[in-house]
Amino acid sequence: MVRARRNKSYKLAKLYDRRSHELPFNAEVAEIEVDNPLALEPGEKIAAMRSIRNDPLGRLHSHHQIDEAQYRGGRAFQNDWEKAERGPQAVDPTREYVDGARTREPVTESQRQAVLRLNRVERELGTDGAALVHDVLVLGLTMDQIGQRRAVRTQRWNDYFARRFRECLDRLALVYGFATETVGPRAEQRR
Repeated sequence: MVRARRNKSYKLAKLYDRRSHELPFNAEVAEIEVDNPLALEPGEKIAAMRSIRNDPLGRLHSHHQIDEAQYRGGRAFQNDWEKAERGPQAVDPTREYVDGARTREPVTESQRQAVLRLNRVERELGTDGAALVHDVLVLGLTMDQIGQRRAVRTQRWNDYFARRFRECLDRLALVYGFATETVGPRAEQRR
């Protein structure tokens, strides 16, 4: 008769490993650290997978092409855009039907503040910078697609758009308060 081994050590890490090992065919994911929702102590982190397929800002951040302040500034811009946008809305079946006429819902204070911040961002970035940020962060276009829309298809233009987009992200980080302006030797020489 064979005896079972009782002193076998079990790894608890494998017991609580909730990561997906089977991804869809066309998945593009990156691993990030997020706050643990089941943590007993505040500040505890866990590893999670983030989809970066339709998220140019997430892709740049996961490939370490932009820093945390630029990433958070871009996310703040996207958040303000979503708050301020009042596009087509679905019909609410719970509301009373009155001849198809819909009353406009009032503008909330958060929407008003978002529009004011977006106006400030547009003044800071300029027309071209605001259009570039809108194309990437709202429409989700790549630098190659932006070049095609503007009828310039060379690698040099793609590099210019990428460099200009990073400059705009730096400005967004300053506007939203995720970074502070540094005064270095170059800035002093320009004065």
